[in-house]
Amino acid sequence: MRYGYWLPVFGGWLRNVEHENMEVSWAYVKRLAQRSEQIGFDLTLIAELNLNDIKGVEAPSLDAWSTAAALAAVTERIELMVAVRPTFHLPALLAKQAANIDRISNGRLTLNVVSSWWADEARKYGVSFEQHDDRYARTGEWLDVVDGVWKENHFSYSGKYYRVEDNVLEPKPVAKPRPTLYAGGESAAAKELIAEKCDAYLMHGDPPERVGEKIADLRERRARHNLPPLKFGVAGYAIVRETERQAQDELRRVTDVQQSAAGYANYQQWLAGTQLEQRVSLEDYSVSNRGLRSGLIGTPGQVAERLAQFEAAGVDLVLLQFSPQLEEMERFAGTVIGPGRTSSTLA
Repeated sequence: MRYGYWLPVFGGWLRNVEHENMEVSWAYVKRLAQRSEQIGFDLTLIAELNLNDIKGVEAPSLDAWSTAAALAAVTERIELMVAVRPTFHLPALLAKQAANIDRISNGRLTLNVVSSWWADEARKYGVSFEQHDDRYARTGEWLDVVDGVWKENHFSYSGKYYRVEDNVLEPKPVAKPRPTLYAGGESAAAKELIAEKCDAYLMHGDPPERVGEKIADLRERRARHNLPPLKFGVAGYAIVRETERQAQDELRRVTDVQQSAAGYANYQQWLAGTQLEQRVSLEDYSVSNRGLRSGLIGTPGQVAERLAQFEAAGVDLVLLQFSPQLEEMERFAGTVIGPGRTSSTLA
């Protein structure tokens, strides 16, 4: 099992808690990334949104790509998974940018390809916003171009959405055969696209048995394309305490839902812009990515047991959220990952 976490580029993950003691600044995320690779974390996911969908659109948020480039230069081991939305980036230009960051990091850059969901953000930044399946059709072409220019010179492509002629991209990425392409989604269009064109499937939080069903489905879809096996990651919001009662007290605090919170309207847009397999609750609203459904709440032993169930279901990577990030990340590393799993042992 690999351990990853969302970089708190929005100042936190709790829609009902205004201040989480996470400064939206380069200094804070640099400190987190450097410390995380020292205490046993393998990966950080850097989300890409130009507006803050957790704390409200007036709140600050960090740019994903400039943050990733800066982190590439000041970290040594941790994988930098950067979210990228095809509607916001021409594919050949993004591939060039990503290849350069991959070189800076010596092969540690990966992409989380996200088909956009937030109509208001697109309008505010002058980007077209298409219907759900059209967005996935665009993403399919986008992936073809990115993969092509990473692997070949004099690459040409002509599709409905993109056209490149005799492209040359040098230097190529260090990572071979290419930087890992992660993606998530629960619609049929999303799952078919991931099975055919990506390397790993990322899932919202759910119990291990449900996650196991999703993994079986994607493995079957992947096999039809005669491609190497996919990797699988799942989201989880972790609350680790000395006693189960303490963990449940913290859970009640973070799920005290207030529909007047600044991020509530953005959450409603996300629901309208996605196709989920399940109804979501206001408790799901409290923490993004259905993180509470993974059930990583309790004593260190209980959380470790739950993680073992995910691993048995086929999960390779758990993507965690904590609040406050630095303090809870330290607690998780010391009590669940284990004090011996440091950068020196993982290098």
